[in-house]
Amino acid sequence: MTLWSAVLLACVACMLLKLAGYLTPTHWLEEPRTARITDLLTVALLAALIATQTLAKDQSIVLDARIPAVIVAAILLSVRAPFLLVVLAGAVTAALLRLWGLAA
Repeated sequence: MTLWSAVLLACVACMLLKLAGYLTPTHWLEEPRTARITDLLTVALLAALIATQTLAKDQSIVLDARIPAVIVAAILLSVRAPFLLVVLAGAVTAALLRLWGLAA
């Protein structure tokens, strides 16, 4: 299998998955349990993505300046700060910790 055939196969699989979403009966998705699971699943997937991007490097777990940056961003998000401020504060936190040699 070449790279292009794998890409095309993945495209077809994504289109079929999207089509299955459109063909799902609406009343299945409007049940309270399904709606709650759907909402929580989105949050869980986003949290897993953030944890993976924050803690993983290659095949190992790394504790570096990204963790305090994410903590600062989470605190600012909890007080409903503007998103641009959250991103900038997280980046500045990581940059300052690396500049001062407190974190890798």
